[in-house]
Amino acid sequence: MRVIVAGADERGIGEAISAEGHEVTAVDVADGESLEAAGIEEMDAYVLTEMAQATSIAVAKDHNPEIRVVVYAEGSLPDFATRQADLVVDPSLLDADAVAAEFDAGAN
Repeated sequence: MRVIVAGADERGIGEAISAEGHEVTAVDVADGESLEAAGIEEMDAYVLTEMAQATSIAVAKDHNPEIRVVVYAEGSLPDFATRQADLVVDPSLLDADAVAAEFDAGAN
């Protein structure tokens, strides 16, 4: 599975997903240009690690309507983004390794 991890990945979700055997591309700021450069059109999943970049979910979906969106961040996701996210996980409830294992299970 090919995954983009967007934002400051302070909890290490990108590394945990990579350890599960997936190809991970990281972008600090998720805008149209950086997502295109990262190959969003060919990606299977988009993992957002900062609620402040919630508008990037719509950008990712515009480029790849079938992409699976996982939000791994503290705080509340705006309503418009909630409808486009497949999974929202608070890092204080599940660590990155647990989420990555479930992420892997959901891909099969």
